[in-house]
Amino acid sequence: MLKRGILGLIGNGDKTGYEIMTVFRDSLNHFWMAQTSQIYRELQTMEKAGWITQTHVVQTGRPDKNVFSITPAGHAELLRWLRDHSAPVRYRNPFLMKTFFMGELPVEENLAFFRAFRDVSVFPDEGRQAAASADMYRQAIAHPEKAVYWKLTIEFGRMYEKMQREWCDYCIRELEDLQRATRAGERTDVPPHHPQEEEEA
Repeated sequence: MLKRGILGLIGNGDKTGYEIMTVFRDSLNHFWMAQTSQIYRELQTMEKAGWITQTHVVQTGRPDKNVFSITPAGHAELLRWLRDHSAPVRYRNPFLMKTFFMGELPVEENLAFFRAFRDVSVFPDEGRQAAASADMYRQAIAHPEKAVYWKLTIEFGRMYEKMQREWCDYCIRELEDLQRATRAGERTDVPPHHPQEEEEA
């Protein structure tokens, strides 16, 4: 998947490895994480596959750079991937698998987890920075109309985070109810104390 993402970025215009990393950091990070080492490793693999070419550019007054360009074979692979609409038969989510078994842990520990997870966000500014980055890249590519699809991914990220926060609030309410019910049950298990009966005895 990362290979195709890199192909798409280079397809929008020739880029250095640093420029590819910058786009990932600014615009794709909310739905696909990529480390620097991964990107350069994939670039080498893609070059061997004939999907991209690398040109060494000598610069005056600054370090030389290597610029990557997409080849016809690379563009054909990008289109093939985009037209492949096959989807996984089953939805897999490791986080939900873990949640399913959280009953093994104390309720207090799980409450702390969901309260912390609720506040985790890649859009702390409601997506304004991501939208600004997308607009900047839109002005730099040959076909700026493609940027509307970047906005679609940003909007998905914002909606997903909203759903995630609402789900965490629901989990917290459920666990707090369980916590209260458990404590109430513990209190009813204790025999009532009657000082008057003790005095009569």
